[in-house]
Amino acid sequence: MSDAGGQASPPTTSRSTSATIRPTILRYLVAVAGERGVDLEPLLGAVGLDGDVLQSASLRVSYRQGSTVIRQAMTLTGDAHLGLRVGAAQHLTAWGLMGFALMSANTLRHAIETGVRFQNLSGAMMVWSTAMEGGDLVLRADLPDPALDPPVATFMIEEAFSSVLTLARLTVGPSLVPRLIELTLPPPADPDVYHLVFGCPVRFAMPTSKFVLDGTWARTPMPGRDPVTFASVLHQLEQQLDSRRHQQDLLEVLEISIAQSLPDIPSFAEQARRHAASERTLRRRLAACDTTYEAVVDGVRRERVEHLLLRSTSTLRDIARQVGFADERTLRRAVRRWHDTGPLQLRATLVESDRPDTG
Repeated sequence: MSDAGGQASPPTTSRSTSATIRPTILRYLVAVAGERGVDLEPLLGAVGLDGDVLQSASLRVSYRQGSTVIRQAMTLTGDAHLGLRVGAAQHLTAWGLMGFALMSANTLRHAIETGVRFQNLSGAMMVWSTAMEGGDLVLRADLPDPALDPPVATFMIEEAFSSVLTLARLTVGPSLVPRLIELTLPPPADPDVYHLVFGCPVRFAMPTSKFVLDGTWARTPMPGRDPVTFASVLHQLEQQLDSRRHQQDLLEVLEISIAQSLPDIPSFAEQARRHAASERTLRRRLAACDTTYEAVVDGVRRERVEHLLLRSTSTLRDIARQVGFADERTLRRAVRRWHDTGPLQLRATLVESDRPDTG
């Protein structure tokens, strides 16, 4: 589904207008907000979604749609820890084939590694990786863009770790407790909220967000393990992944790589090396997606500029520097090209449209 409510954008823009995310998290968000007496239907409609559409198994939403709904839902509910509630409300069956794969895996570690392997099919809004460190299973979650608005970043990190713990406890037992949680979030006013959810030490303002699980728990057999079912579901997931890998997934990986590198821009040759491909092959794959590397870079910069313009503390000089532009003049030219207006006028428009309609 295309991103509604804004100016038309070419297919070469970034995740902000690429509809790639399964709406599982948004469906739970709607349910949790509803339990608090907040109807998100008007908000969904404003970004081109509605409750009926969210029930479609084939629907994909964009990062812009997702982040807009999340940001305003937090405002409407007044719940600074809405991500923790949404993560705690989830169940494996909502994740479709991915959920069945996790339930039929051999051990909890096996299930987690499978989830990481197929994260691009699950609707995850974070970038996951996992490794064994000193006998512990360490699950790491990185934001897809370090410049995400703080409330949205908080929601995404909280939802990610809360859902992992919730789904793990639903399968191997409620007594599961992580060894340690490390979060990039600043120290909260009430850290007990996190300790009540996770039941373990939680460290804040860390370089990366990590979920550390004792090796004993990682080796725990999954109650629904079934090698035949697992192999069958895995085959279907591989087919789905293959059908996407050469197009949208390529754009997502490139966008994330560029966003995490700003203000520096990885060269095209470096991107080709990262993808174990020649420059000619990578250029041909991008052409098959009807885009170019320069257009992908431009889209990521556009998304970053729009995020930064929403922050009143960011000067135009700061924004130009953070997105890798030479100076404010270059920034002004880019904004004029994208939106046919100046950055200060665009800031006013974005701030106004970002306010939730509480009437």
